[in-house]
Amino acid sequence: MSNIGRQLEIGPTDNTSDQRTPRKRLRLIPETARESFVPCVPQRGLSRQNEWDLTRIAPDLQRAEGMPIEVSGKLQNERGTPISNAMLEIWNANHFGRYRHIEDHSNLPLDERFLGTGRVFTDSEGNYKFWTISPGAYLARPDIGRWRPKHIHISVSGGGSRLITQMYFPDEPNNASDPMAILMGDDFERNIGKPYETPKIDVDCGLKFDIVIGGRNAVYFE
Repeated sequence: MSNIGRQLEIGPTDNTSDQRTPRKRLRLIPETARESFVPCVPQRGLSRQNEWDLTRIAPDLQRAEGMPIEVSGKLQNERGTPISNAMLEIWNANHFGRYRHIEDHSNLPLDERFLGTGRVFTDSEGNYKFWTISPGAYLARPDIGRWRPKHIHISVSGGGSRLITQMYFPDEPNNASDPMAILMGDDFERNIGKPYETPKIDVDCGLKFDIVIGGRNAVYFE
């Protein structure tokens, strides 16, 4: 069996990419054996109330600090076919650039009204939508002064597969120096949300982010 696939580069100034990036080219599992590796994923059902709205911990509570935004788009394959009933899990830093996570040692302020996690399911046409607080940038490498730009993590699960991507924000000063953006090159544009106005809903602005899986126009997945 020959080596095939793509060997990813190690991201510059990223002190964990060497742990997350294959050192050798990937090998394709033979088709006869591949079926035995497919996990059985139970029916996930519907999302719970308010999981799509990360701006509040509960519907009757005050909103978190910062700018409320809407993110919406379509999940589709390389042929443009919508992917329905897929689960999207979302997480992002708060207004100050702090994650509510035990591994975040930044000492930036926490917002007790922001958990920073949620989930939604795509509809029959592959559409999705959620609200969150526009995240802050944060100093990822204090030793070299490298900042991570504003971004939102989106995990896509369907069948037996899970992929994780990131949506970036346009015109952010730290975009150009981000290790993932450098690896993506000109394809980085596909991971940037496109702004739109939201005059009739209770958020300050919207960002359209279509997620394409597979093919030349795919977004970048970790």
